Amino acid sequence: MTSIADHTVLITGSSRGIGRALVEEALRRGAKRVYAGMRRPLPHADARVTPLALDITDAAQIQQAAAGIDTLDILVNNAGIAAYDDLTDRSVLQQHLAVNLFGTHSVTQAFLPALTRSGGAVVNNLSVNAFAPLPLIPAYSISKAAAFSMTQSLRALVAGHGISVHAVLTGIVDTDMSRGVDLPKASPESVARNIFDGVESGEEDIFPDAMAESQAESWRTGAAKELERQYAMVAASGAGE
Repeated sequence: MTSIADHTVLITGSSRGIGRALVEEALRRGAKRVYAGMRRPLPHADARVTPLALDITDAAQIQQAAAGIDTLDILVNNAGIAAYDDLTDRSVLQQHLAVNLFGTHSVTQAFLPALTRSGGAVVNNLSVNAFAPLPLIPAYSISKAAAFSMTQSLRALVAGHGISVHAVLTGIVDTDMSRGVDLPKASPESVARNIFDGVESGEEDIFPDAMAESQAESWRTGAAKELERQYAMVAASGAGE
């Protein structure tokens, strides 16, 4: 269980939408320091916020950020992209994987030493599209499914180091990404609250809105989650040999 209060948090993709709401929610919960990662850093009125130039596809920026942050308790991998496509253009799929999968992986690896020292948490903002693809955005869905598998793998691999790993499986949220979707949407503020509620209560898989919550029980009690638990036990027993 990880408290936000009096801890240091890094949030990628924090210039708008869920990321910006997460920054404000972390402050509301009493975070000691919030590093707000974004492509073009913007000033913030609260002195606890440190704007950070962080393009998660830029290896040099990631390393510079990691070198400049001595202490980190919670890493929130929120940055991502979503574009409409039909899988005919491979470059669109590659772009989604570069950001949503490899960018998340690169940031996580860079900050694992700091999180190991603090016994901290990794929070990956994913999507229910990791369970079932939305054909309007298949490249996005593929990248989120891959990032979910990476999150599950990381969870088992770092468990022995005292790091918790949380998957956030959102439904449709009222952000720029979903502007063209004519369906009920959760507010970024409510999603941010529920994400940190889940982190603080130790939920491995967080379903932060009504659409996502409708999938929660079937996932938590289903065969796929049970298989993940069994595989994690195999990994833990192998690490102990």
